[in-house]
Amino acid sequence: MKMIISLVFSLFCLLAHSSANKTEEYLIRKITFLPIQSSINPATYHFIKSELKKLSFDNGDFAIIKMNTPGGLVTTTKDILTLMGESDFPIAVWITPEGASATSAGAIISSGAHFLFMSEGTNIGAATPIDVSGDIEKKDAKAKAVNDLSALVSSLAKSRGRDHKNFELMITEAKSFDANQAKKEKIIDDIINSNNELIEAISDSQVRLKDKNLKIKLSDNLKFQTAKMGVGISLLNIFAHPTTAYLLFLIGAALIYFEIQAPGGFIAGGLGAVALILAAIGFQVLPLNFGALGLIILSFVLFVLEIYITSYGILALCGVCSMIFGSLFLFDTPDSYLAIDPIMIFSASLAVILYTLGVGYLIFKTPRDRKFFEEKNKRGHVTKILDKENHLYQVKVEGEIWNAKSNQELNENDNIIVTNKESMTLKIKKVTQGEN
Repeated sequence: MKMIISLVFSLFCLLAHSSANKTEEYLIRKITFLPIQSSINPATYHFIKSELKKLSFDNGDFAIIKMNTPGGLVTTTKDILTLMGESDFPIAVWITPEGASATSAGAIISSGAHFLFMSEGTNIGAATPIDVSGDIEKKDAKAKAVNDLSALVSSLAKSRGRDHKNFELMITEAKSFDANQAKKEKIIDDIINSNNELIEAISDSQVRLKDKNLKIKLSDNLKFQTAKMGVGISLLNIFAHPTTAYLLFLIGAALIYFEIQAPGGFIAGGLGAVALILAAIGFQVLPLNFGALGLIILSFVLFVLEIYITSYGILALCGVCSMIFGSLFLFDTPDSYLAIDPIMIFSASLAVILYTLGVGYLIFKTPRDRKFFEEKNKRGHVTKILDKENHLYQVKVEGEIWNAKSNQELNENDNIIVTNKESMTLKIKKVTQGEN
């Protein structure tokens, strides 16, 4: 009886193992290239994620990241590796063209690809983690970062059937390999230089995808397409570069500090606010769509301030830039298929610019020289007390804000009459009861 049970159990395990190792055919109908020609940053992640969401296993898709990168952020790198691990269709990395490299973060991402190819004259490796000021100096911190990434690439390389020791050396010793060395050491699957060689390399090959063993077959009507970054993501790619984001943060903080020390103009504060929001998006402190909404709201605040503050168009120009950036980023996210046509964005922005220029022209066309005040008795009221002891005030006369001086002590909202004008300062006196 025990022997029968044992035989049944063995047969069951054998069937289960056979089922688990069963190879399925995967017919590729379309190959999509995702070109990465910059650092690995939040824009790179958003681009890859949004494009991968458009592809699927059922449609026979195959994605190839054409990589040429000096490296980038570790957090973004791990997010991209997670995208690869969650994908239900194969994703390859092709380090190309000649002269390209996948160093640092690029090498780490390459370790997680289902297929890894290099063109002749390219290299991979040098993935020791560094910070913005150089190598991580503290011994414990460096050891922790190196061990973490070393274990990560080793695990990924093993799961893809590649030599994991050399991937570890890329982390621990910053070792780099050219294409021929990489093929010899079984770091990559093959050296390819054209789409025809790519087809030959993947045709009839096998790959492990999650819990499936897939045998790659190619459709007779195989299609190629290349994804392109939208205008918003292209701009984000610039702002999200670690150095650019850091500089934007420093500039924004400095301008806000200047505004606090010398309040009233709001020009420095407006420019600083735009810079800080862009830096927050670049640092991934703010989600892309929330940051975009913040930029659009800030643009209208700046437009309103332009009405009340003489900035000679600086606030309005800053508002237009903020509106353009915000509009480009608003729907260009991986979680949405909605998008605003860039032509619509630039048309609306052009309309705002033309309106602002028109209003500015009318304002500057209005006479503000001596002839305007040769006729005395122009009337207005006090809007703000600048210096009570020296009788300095801010007044509004016929819709214009002026600095003014009086021989009398005045209060806010007192009605005044202009008696003269010296340079850009008005001479005023309080309207007496008989003059009303």
